[in-house]
Amino acid sequence: MAPPTLTELFTKELQSFKSPPPKETAPVPKVGDPAPSHDKIKLPDKPTIVVFLRHCGCPFAEKTFRNLTAFSIKHHPQIHCIAVSHSNDAATTDWVEHVGGAWEVDVVVDEEREAYAAWGLGLSSYWHAIGPFSIYSAVQLGKTEGIWNRTTESGTRWQMSGAFATDRKGVVRWVSIARSASELPDFDAALKALIEVPTEAS
Repeated sequence: MAPPTLTELFTKELQSFKSPPPKETAPVPKVGDPAPSHDKIKLPDKPTIVVFLRHCGCPFAEKTFRNLTAFSIKHHPQIHCIAVSHSNDAATTDWVEHVGGAWEVDVVVDEEREAYAAWGLGLSSYWHAIGPFSIYSAVQLGKTEGIWNRTTESGTRWQMSGAFATDRKGVVRWVSIARSASELPDFDAALKALIEVPTEAS
C-alpha cells in the first residue's frame, strides 16, 4: 500500500478540527455512584480503571496511554485497565502499535462516542483543546519526552477526555475529568482511592 500523500494527510488533519454533532451527554458520575452502563464497556468483578482518550495522534493521549500501560503491567491482574478510543478501528490499532502496544490494557473503540457521552464526556471548548497553555504543554512534552503530535487518521480534537476508577462492585471511587487537553490523569491517585476501599486492591 502506498503511503498517504501530503494532500491526504492535510485533509485528515483538517477533518480533526471539524466539530462533530454533539451527543446527549449524561452527568459525570460522582464518587459513590454506580458506574454508567454501556455495552462497549464491560466492567469485570475487580477494581478497574477506565480511561477515555483524546484522539489518536494527540500527544497527551499518547502520554496518558503510555502511563496507563505502565500502570497495567505493575498492577495486573489485581486491577483491570480499559482505554477507550473514539478514533476508528484501523486508526486505533495502528496508533496503539506505534506508541508501544497495549500490554495489559483492554482497548475499546467507541467511534460514535456513545460511551463517552454515557460517562458524561462531551465536546470541549476551543480554549480547552488548543488554548495557549495546551500548545505550550504539547511543545514541552515533545522536548522533554519526545512525544510529539502524530497524524490524526480519525477522531476529533474537540472530544473531552477523562478517567475513572471503579471497585469490584462497579461503584465509582475516583474521577478525573481533564480541565484542558494537556491535563493527564494521576493513576497513583486512582490506586490510592481503590486501596482505601476495603479488600479492593489488596
